[in-house]
Amino acid sequence: MEASLLSNVLLPLALAVVMLGLGLGLTLADFRRVAAMPKPVFIGLALQTLLLPAVAFLLAHAFRLPPELAVGLMLLAASPGGPTANIYSHLAKGDVALNITLTATNSLLCLVSLPLILDFSLTHFLGAGNPIAPPVRKVVEVAVIILVPVLIGMLLRQRAPAFAARMDRPVRAFSLLVLCGVIAAAVIQEWARLPGYFAAVGLACLAFNLLSLGLGYTLPRALRLPRPQAIAIAMEIGIHNGTLAIFIALNVLSSAALSIPAVAYSLIMFLTAGLFVWRIKAPAADAAR
Repeated sequence: MEASLLSNVLLPLALAVVMLGLGLGLTLADFRRVAAMPKPVFIGLALQTLLLPAVAFLLAHAFRLPPELAVGLMLLAASPGGPTANIYSHLAKGDVALNITLTATNSLLCLVSLPLILDFSLTHFLGAGNPIAPPVRKVVEVAVIILVPVLIGMLLRQRAPAFAARMDRPVRAFSLLVLCGVIAAAVIQEWARLPGYFAAVGLACLAFNLLSLGLGYTLPRALRLPRPQAIAIAMEIGIHNGTLAIFIALNVLSSAALSIPAVAYSLIMFLTAGLFVWRIKAPAADAAR
């Protein structure tokens, strides 16, 4: 994709806003909580960093995705949970503190895991001599765009807690609008080729989303985690940071095709997550009658 206002200006700004909103909801205590409740955090991180890429890899082969769309699905799987996961977890009566801890830890862990998964995907699906291997300078830029806004948000939370508390909800809402705007811009920019892309990857994205939510809930329950923690993990691994995936596809790898799975998934996940919240709350409502 040629350099554009979307890839050079709007996407970095959008990602910075999303990560700032994440930082406003974080404190150092969220990282210390890893030591206080290691089992659910370990399970959530294992599902995110190990299971999801494996599921995406199998789906890419099962649906026989074109190579660039397969890499895009792997990129999506390697991206951490999005800030919106906290909202859905709250609505479903999940353990929001666990969500915050997983989001914080995942955002740091992905600085290592994401380049490794992406490098493997590029080599496997596009060949060792692929022309879009991620340059080191761009990976460092991504790390800066992720970390600096988060640190600024955390600093504001520590130094001006009243201001951070007032800004938390508006920034979250603005982050959601920004994500919708980024998706809309990507859709408009690729409108002519979008039907073909969706026909190729839409069902794979839907399957990946449903498996992420389903496995994210059932596996923790099978491992005897309380229901609120299972809900939190399901939301964390079912709702991805689509802005980050789109940014890397367009601004790091300069490939519009790689961004299509993230665009499709972002359109799907809000609906399926809403249905998941409704379904997961239904038994509790029935029991209360």
